[in-house]
Amino acid sequence: MPELPEVETCRAGIAPHISGKAFQRIIIREPRLRWPVPLQIAELLPGLTLHRVDRRGKYLILHTEPGCLLLHLGMSGNLRITSQEQPLAKHDHIDFVFNDGTVLRFNDQRRFGAVLWTTEPLATHALLNKLGPEPLSAEFNGEYLYQQARKRGIAVKTFIMNSHIVVGVGNIYANEALFMAGIHPLRAANQLSQAECETLAISIKTILEQAIKQGGTTLRDFLNAQGKPGYFQQKLQVYSHAAEPCPKCGQPIEQIKIAQRSSFFCARCQLQ
Repeated sequence: MPELPEVETCRAGIAPHISGKAFQRIIIREPRLRWPVPLQIAELLPGLTLHRVDRRGKYLILHTEPGCLLLHLGMSGNLRITSQEQPLAKHDHIDFVFNDGTVLRFNDQRRFGAVLWTTEPLATHALLNKLGPEPLSAEFNGEYLYQQARKRGIAVKTFIMNSHIVVGVGNIYANEALFMAGIHPLRAANQLSQAECETLAISIKTILEQAIKQGGTTLRDFLNAQGKPGYFQQKLQVYSHAAEPCPKCGQPIEQIKIAQRSSFFCARCQLQ
């Protein structure tokens, strides 16, 4: 599933090509996504200017004067910048055609993604109003993490993957951040000291920043706006490396399930 680095990579890839341009037409070939695509966007959007492309958590937000498109890539979705002459691929469900001929093409094999329209304030939107802070923002820091952790006795890996605590820390990045911080994924969140929360917050920021620089992680489906994979998987220290030597101490990496998600760690380097 595309996580924050992949979605941010997508945002940065498409924004320069479509910001400031007017929609010419919307072609909806398959409206049956996670939620039905609002067919009225084919009438509402033509003639409107796309002012900017933002991201909130794993949602892309395309701003126009009267409202916003909310796009989610789901499990297997991707957005490509292309042209009207480019032949369609299987699962190319929606084309956003702009006045200069540029096409933003939405592809989603599993159809768990979303394309929605809203005119309400984003801060009150049901999909956004309960999200935690952005992990790369100043609002997310060790003190914030410590105050949140004190209230919860769940495993720290589950804790940092909760989008109400902080957005965008998916399974891959949670594994890598905990390894960098030297914290066992099964540690209870409320057992973390303030110093450990400081270290963990810094590790989360560092891992996500590194992943964004590498264009995200491609393990199966993710392609960026130019149809290329991300390369952060080459930097992974523990994720998917079960039974391989720990890059720090050489002890075999262990794999367990936490909340039904594969979890990888070094029992020697990550204290429980």
